[in-house]
Amino acid sequence: MTRVTVIGAGLAGSEAAWQCARRGIPVRLVEMKPLEKSPAHSYDGFAELVCSNSLRSNQLHNAVGLLKEELRLMGSLVLEAADATKVEAGGALAVDRTEFSDYITRKIKEHPLIEVVTERADGWPSEGPVIIATGPLTDGALAQHMNEYFGGEPLSFYDAAAPLIAYESIDMEKAFVASRYEKEGGDYINCPMEKDEYMAFWEALCAAEEAPVHGFEDSKVFEGCMPVEAMAKRGEDALRFGPMKPVGLVDPRTGRRPYAVVQLRKDNAAGSVYNMVGFQTHLKFPEQKRVFSMIPGLENAEFLRYGVMHRNTFIDSPRLLDPFYRAKKDKRLLFAGQMTGVEGYVESTASGLYAGTALAISLTTGELPKPLSNQTATGALASYISNPSVRDFQPMNINFGIINGEGIQAKGKKARIDAIVKRALAEVSASDFATQQG
Repeated sequence: MTRVTVIGAGLAGSEAAWQCARRGIPVRLVEMKPLEKSPAHSYDGFAELVCSNSLRSNQLHNAVGLLKEELRLMGSLVLEAADATKVEAGGALAVDRTEFSDYITRKIKEHPLIEVVTERADGWPSEGPVIIATGPLTDGALAQHMNEYFGGEPLSFYDAAAPLIAYESIDMEKAFVASRYEKEGGDYINCPMEKDEYMAFWEALCAAEEAPVHGFEDSKVFEGCMPVEAMAKRGEDALRFGPMKPVGLVDPRTGRRPYAVVQLRKDNAAGSVYNMVGFQTHLKFPEQKRVFSMIPGLENAEFLRYGVMHRNTFIDSPRLLDPFYRAKKDKRLLFAGQMTGVEGYVESTASGLYAGTALAISLTTGELPKPLSNQTATGALASYISNPSVRDFQPMNINFGIINGEGIQAKGKKARIDAIVKRALAEVSASDFATQQG
């Protein structure tokens, strides 16, 4: 049986390796951790979550919620791990990051058809199928090898991670626990601000000193993970209509809605660590301490991790990849994860599952499976990254804007989304991708 080489054991690589192995295909999984780590990684385990512990909405009326359900139908290891290690986060699917990584690492290492090789990959084998899933921080010799292979420079953009705070250091006399509209339980800690407090904070944030970013331009900051200080500079009310919006929240001490609010979300099952929601940043560490300590309730906050900024790289997929994430110039070479231009943990997982499953089916049957259409979330992502008509290619989260809703006759937004979801799940359930349950 032909052996598949998978390079990178992040979410996409782990998922791709798992999908091949569960269909009887031997896998050689190459991962540089724990020998080396990227600037954004700190844990030795596979599928490490860096930016947040949240895999976003778990509701089917949200596009990423639909994508998760499709992945469950297709036997995703990542979703299996997430469901097994989840922590309370209202309508979102959040996990204990350590338990999540350990779960996936254990399953991968225990599978008899997966050989884990600990080494840094500076290229890829000249023979046999290969899935490259080295993530958005791919650099060094491997990045150079990609440059030479594709005959051009990969595109790059910035990604930012939010600070983590120790729960015991939050002043709960000033903060309160609640979710918006009281619909999802009290899963967030809210730090309310009056107008004068907000204005002082906003002015300090706009004037704070950013950490140096060498070799790249701020104009390439990706909108979906924009640093909070960059958002603040867009205007006085930008944050109040963004991560600091107070809509749906009532401060129990005043009985009214705050002028602005900073939300903190549980980052581990024990509830000892909280993430500043929407506060990705690359301010200098002392500046983060100074400015974020102006937030009511965080005056004495203990920052377990300051926000960091790191370089992300993705390839010009519409010109380079086909709808199965295969390189057009050599179909034995596949790519998966954020380097293909799918943005987000769940989207990366979907690309790894789709590429790995399609490859495994083609190796066992001699034919590619029937592709999922763009009427499904998984198929829509594959179509987006391989659509040659896309000119200014930028990373994309899954959204109903790229899922084909043609033919849906339902009236009203909710009814239309319900119909799109029902049709998508029916197609995935009947597809080749869901027929092999491991």
